[in-house]
Amino acid sequence: MSDAPVISVRGEAVLEVEPEIARLSVHVQSQEGDRRRALDRLVERNERCLELIRSYGDAIERLETGGLSITPLLKYKRREGDVRAYQGTVWIKPVVADFAVLGELVTRLGDLERTYVHGPDWDLRRDSEVYARAARQAAQEAVARARSYADALGARLTGLVELSDEGLGRADTGGPAPVRLAAAFGSAEAGGEPEPIDLEPAVQTVRAAVEARFTATAPDLDAGPA
Repeated sequence: MSDAPVISVRGEAVLEVEPEIARLSVHVQSQEGDRRRALDRLVERNERCLELIRSYGDAIERLETGGLSITPLLKYKRREGDVRAYQGTVWIKPVVADFAVLGELVTRLGDLERTYVHGPDWDLRRDSEVYARAARQAAQEAVARARSYADALGARLTGLVELSDEGLGRADTGGPAPVRLAAAFGSAEAGGEPEPIDLEPAVQTVRAAVEARFTATAPDLDAGPA
């Protein structure tokens, strides 16, 4: 084993960047006294909602259905009883890439009958180059810090022993709560489409950290400060 001195350091990078996508969560509901009517009404409203979202074309990066349920609502909560109604719910998850249409889309979805909208949840794509950039900067910070320590001791770095990824992820920025819109009954009032809501993208904070060990030449401990 080499007797060369070893300098151990930690490098960290914190980047603040604009979001790349916005995730919406849309719940479409129906409630009828008959199970089949509840399902048929849910199908109609789901299709109307999907048509609206699809009309934005390439602005929608992804569109998924998260789940569907038809639930009987009983007359009595604490004991088995007659069904008073059936409630249907379908969960739609659009991912919006063009923020220019986001405010309009959110208000138009919220204006649909028995539709609940939650969002936007601002995000980065999983393959975003921001993560790689943060990791590189963390590694560069580790090298710079180790070199600074070596210089302070009158030594120089000679090699890398180990570099480990301590973690790469998103920091909670504590930004404003997402918009929640619900149109429980009725449709848009006579007067046309609702006004788009003004939405400001929340800055995303990405953090990366590494731990590194470097070999160095023997320090000159007798040297005075520069």
